[in-house]
Amino acid sequence: MPSPYRAIFATPGSKSFTAAGLFGRMPLAMMGIGIVTMVSQITGRYGLAGALSATMALSAAVLGPQVSRLVDRHGQVRVLRPATLVAVAAVAGLLVCVQQSAPNWTLFVFTAAAGCVPSVGSMVRARWAAVYPGGSRELHTAYSWESIVDEMCFICGPIISIGLSTAWFPEAGPLLAAVFLLIGVFWLTSQRATEPVPHPRGESRSSSALRSRPLQVLAVTFAATGALFGAVDVVTVAFAEEQGHKAAASLMLAVYALGSCLAGLVFGLLHLKGPAGRRWLVGVCAMAVSMIPLQLVGNLTLLAVALFVAGMAIAPTMVTTMALVEAHVPRSQLTEGMTWVSTGLAVGIALGFSAGGWAVDAFGAETAYAVPGIAGALAAVVAFLGHRRLSGPAPTREGQRGDGRDQVDGHEKHDADMA
Repeated sequence: MPSPYRAIFATPGSKSFTAAGLFGRMPLAMMGIGIVTMVSQITGRYGLAGALSATMALSAAVLGPQVSRLVDRHGQVRVLRPATLVAVAAVAGLLVCVQQSAPNWTLFVFTAAAGCVPSVGSMVRARWAAVYPGGSRELHTAYSWESIVDEMCFICGPIISIGLSTAWFPEAGPLLAAVFLLIGVFWLTSQRATEPVPHPRGESRSSSALRSRPLQVLAVTFAATGALFGAVDVVTVAFAEEQGHKAAASLMLAVYALGSCLAGLVFGLLHLKGPAGRRWLVGVCAMAVSMIPLQLVGNLTLLAVALFVAGMAIAPTMVTTMALVEAHVPRSQLTEGMTWVSTGLAVGIALGFSAGGWAVDAFGAETAYAVPGIAGALAAVVAFLGHRRLSGPAPTREGQRGDGRDQVDGHEKHDADMA
């Protein structure tokens, strides 16, 4: 492992909490595409499959920030475990309803309830931010590493989810995603030493972190970016099926994630200077431009090449995004702030799933690649109009980090209160 990555893992407990985060984030890559694969196999209706995935993403967009806000106030262990149990129970209900051919409305009810799944990536990044000071070289590397972990999930997740659902039984992919969520969250929350200190209501701002103008820009831009991701997932599954190799969709999406993973690995080794807002704008525009070749592919080989190149813009943009959130959001609302970006992404993914599924049913998969192209263009426009809000100096933040001793003292005080 390159030395900057080796250095960040010198912190006790860091290896364990990032490994737990890997398991906890697998459902992010498995659940949506697993539902699409499952429902399309059983009913043959991509529109219904996309609508269900969109419902779950929208539900997560509504419930996720509220879960994270509770985490900021009460701590990860007190909030994440109950929320995870509710989400897993809802997924189980969805699978039973699908298996028993229950009415469509029951599928939507359970899918909506499953949206309370915690944003595990935000929880892990909040732990890194508690370990290293804002703007530090180590935090940049840590965020790059977490983007690599994200892409590892998106490399392995679709392969596992689609592969099991097509080779074993249709419900296998979402079922295993729920198991991964249980393992990841309970393992993560068992690690109390690295848990960020909670900020009860009296110690933190009562208003939402979303009142921050820079955070609004990031969240809205990532809503459009999420539509790009969601549409690419659905249309790629349909395109592979039209080519007579539906199972190859998992490999196509894995190649997409691989491009991002490699770019994130290199990005974490760099010590970049200059305005982060400008780098972020370039990254969003690069993602938009990378959607153009997808509309020209005619076979799976060309699609794999186009997706690999397109993926290379993702991780660097995500790393810069989380650094901007950390810079512009108060420490007492950091988990919520990161989750709002994920929420924007989830809203966009929901729209992308739905729009992509509708376009496939109406025009065919090859033409439907216009949907992520339009979403990418919209993201670039929003980013261009709002990026100046990210380029100015960060506001004075309450609870600014000192030398790290506040984290230890805070845990001692919190543990004493618990006792």
